[in-house]
Amino acid sequence: MRDALPELARWWAAGKPFALVTVVGTGSSAPLPPGAVLAVGTGGEAVGSVSGGCVEGAVYELACQVLATGEPALATYGPDGDSSLDGGD
Repeated sequence: MRDALPELARWWAAGKPFALVTVVGTGSSAPLPPGAVLAVGTGGEAVGSVSGGCVEGAVYELACQVLATGEPALATYGPDGDSSLDGGD
Protein backbone atom coordinates (compact mmCIF):
# COMPACT_ATOMS: atom_id res chain seq x y z
CA MET A 1 0.00 0.00 0.00
CA ARG A 2 2.68 2.49 0.95
CA ASP A 3 4.41 2.11 -2.42
CA ALA A 4 1.21 3.17 -4.18
CA LEU A 5 0.39 6.13 -1.91
CA PRO A 6 2.38 8.87 -3.69
CA GLU A 7 0.68 8.17 -7.04
CA LEU A 8 -2.73 7.76 -5.42
CA ALA A 9 -2.28 11.09 -3.66
CA ARG A 10 -1.47 12.75 -7.01
CA TRP A 11 -4.54 11.21 -8.64
CA TRP A 12 -6.72 12.26 -5.70
CA ALA A 13 -5.37 15.84 -5.66
CA ALA A 14 -5.95 16.14 -9.40
CA GLY A 15 -9.52 14.86 -9.07
CA LYS A 16 -8.69 11.90 -11.31
CA PRO A 17 -11.09 8.96 -10.95
CA PHE A 18 -9.60 5.58 -10.14
CA ALA A 19 -10.67 2.16 -8.94
CA LEU A 20 -8.93 0.80 -5.87
CA VAL A 21 -8.60 -2.95 -5.35
CA THR A 22 -7.65 -4.17 -1.87
CA VAL A 23 -6.82 -7.70 -0.73
CA VAL A 24 -9.15 -8.29 2.22
CA GLY A 25 -8.22 -11.90 2.95
CA THR A 26 -6.13 -14.79 1.66
CA GLY A 27 -6.26 -18.55 1.68
CA SER A 28 -3.45 -20.94 2.45
CA SER A 29 -0.99 -19.38 0.02
CA ALA A 30 -0.96 -15.95 -1.55
CA PRO A 31 1.86 -13.85 -2.96
CA LEU A 32 0.74 -10.70 -1.13
CA PRO A 33 -0.97 -10.22 2.24
CA PRO A 34 -4.26 -8.51 3.11
CA GLY A 35 -3.89 -4.77 2.64
CA ALA A 36 -2.08 -5.04 -0.71
CA VAL A 37 -3.60 -2.65 -3.27
CA LEU A 38 -3.87 -2.09 -7.00
CA ALA A 39 -5.29 1.16 -8.36
CA VAL A 40 -6.37 1.61 -11.98
CA GLY A 41 -6.84 5.05 -13.53
CA THR A 42 -9.16 6.10 -16.33
CA GLY A 43 -6.36 5.84 -18.90
CA GLY A 44 -5.71 2.22 -17.95
CA GLU A 45 -2.58 3.00 -15.94
CA ALA A 46 -2.06 0.90 -12.84
CA VAL A 47 -0.12 1.34 -9.63
CA GLY A 48 0.49 -1.29 -6.97
CA SER A 49 -0.10 -5.03 -7.09
CA VAL A 50 -2.40 -7.53 -5.43
CA SER A 51 -1.10 -10.79 -6.85
CA GLY A 52 0.62 -11.94 -9.98
CA GLY A 53 -0.03 -13.81 -13.18
CA CYS A 54 -3.59 -14.49 -14.27
CA VAL A 55 -5.12 -13.28 -11.00
CA GLU A 56 -3.54 -9.84 -11.41
CA GLY A 57 -4.95 -9.61 -14.95
CA ALA A 58 -8.41 -10.66 -13.80
CA VAL A 59 -8.34 -8.14 -10.96
CA TYR A 60 -7.22 -5.40 -13.36
CA GLU A 61 -10.15 -6.19 -15.68
CA LEU A 62 -12.59 -6.07 -12.75
CA ALA A 63 -11.14 -2.72 -11.65
CA CYS A 64 -11.68 -1.35 -15.17
CA GLN A 65 -15.30 -2.56 -15.05
CA VAL A 66 -15.85 -0.90 -11.66
CA LEU A 67 -14.28 2.31 -12.93
CA ALA A 68 -16.53 2.30 -16.01
CA THR A 69 -19.78 1.51 -14.18
CA GLY A 70 -19.22 3.04 -10.76
CA GLU A 71 -20.61 -0.15 -9.22
CA PRO A 72 -18.51 -1.68 -6.42
CA ALA A 73 -17.61 -5.36 -6.54
CA LEU A 74 -16.28 -8.06 -4.25
CA ALA A 75 -14.62 -11.07 -5.85
CA THR A 76 -12.91 -14.23 -4.67
CA TYR A 77 -10.12 -15.59 -6.86
CA GLY A 78 -8.59 -19.03 -7.08
CA PRO A 79 -5.02 -19.77 -8.15
CA ASP A 80 -6.01 -19.96 -11.82
CA GLY A 81 -7.60 -16.50 -11.89
CA ASP A 82 -11.20 -17.75 -11.88
CA SER A 83 -13.46 -15.74 -9.64
CA SER A 84 -16.78 -15.81 -7.95
CA LEU A 85 -18.25 -12.34 -8.00
CA ASP A 86 -20.51 -10.92 -5.31
CA GLY A 87 -22.48 -7.77 -5.96
CA GLY A 88 -21.28 -4.73 -4.07
CA ASP A 89 -23.50 -2.45 -2.08
